Amino acid sequence: MSEWKGRTALVTGASYGIGEAFARALAAGGANLVLTARSEDRLVSLARGLGTRAEVIPADLTRPTAPEEIFGETERRGLAVDLLVNNAGFGAVGDFAQLPLGRQSEMIGLNVGALVALSHLYLQPMLRRRSGAIIQVASTAAFQAVPYFAVYAATKAFVLSFSEALWAECAAQGVRVLALCPGPTATHFQEVAGTAHRRRRERMQTAEEVVAVGLRALARGRSHVVPGAGNRVMVAAERLVPRELTTRLAARLFRQFASPPTTRPSLDGGTERDA
Repeated sequence: MSEWKGRTALVTGASYGIGEAFARALAAGGANLVLTARSEDRLVSLARGLGTRAEVIPADLTRPTAPEEIFGETERRGLAVDLLVNNAGFGAVGDFAQLPLGRQSEMIGLNVGALVALSHLYLQPMLRRRSGAIIQVASTAAFQAVPYFAVYAATKAFVLSFSEALWAECAAQGVRVLALCPGPTATHFQEVAGTAHRRRRERMQTAEEVVAVGLRALARGRSHVVPGAGNRVMVAAERLVPRELTTRLAARLFRQFASPPTTRPSLDGGTERDA
């Protein structure tokens, strides 16, 4: 944590869960923060309690122009971002053919499009300085197809592959890139995705545990990390059996979520609700 003292970290989806935990952990280590999410009130409240310099930039990253607007605002304020935490995103569970196409397109735009755009915008000045880091919040869902969570898992597979490629491209230029791949985490994600009514939260890691693992892995120069011994065993086991079998098993597990509650909370806060 000491390496971020006095440096600036931008956290997307900072108003809840994993994003909020990143903000608090980095602030405790002396970092200055730039916080972005849709909920300005929650961001302002969080910023006031961090005990460090914290700038708030409200933004809806489902809007295609939002990444450039955020980047332009940090440039206007003279903020050189040393650490980008791409955390914003959401999931939607259900039968692909029956979920609204608009919601799934929005998911791809946020989980993939906004993440790529922000990475591109902030990576260039990091490379010029030959210093900086990016943490991309992926998921254990990145390692296999997940029926009834099809688009979400596919977006996280993209994030993992993309992040590992950037890790190799940028390592020799002084910039680190990490894909953080948590399993089920006790955050707001399950309510948005529609799985909260079937999840047993006592089996989940906390957002603080996930963030601690991510920051340690970044310090060690890892390309990706899976928090939790059980999650690591699961990911390793998936590679030892035929993909068709793992996909069928995932279908059996996630079919129970195919008819989620009709009432969903706001998407505000992003991947802080990530699984």
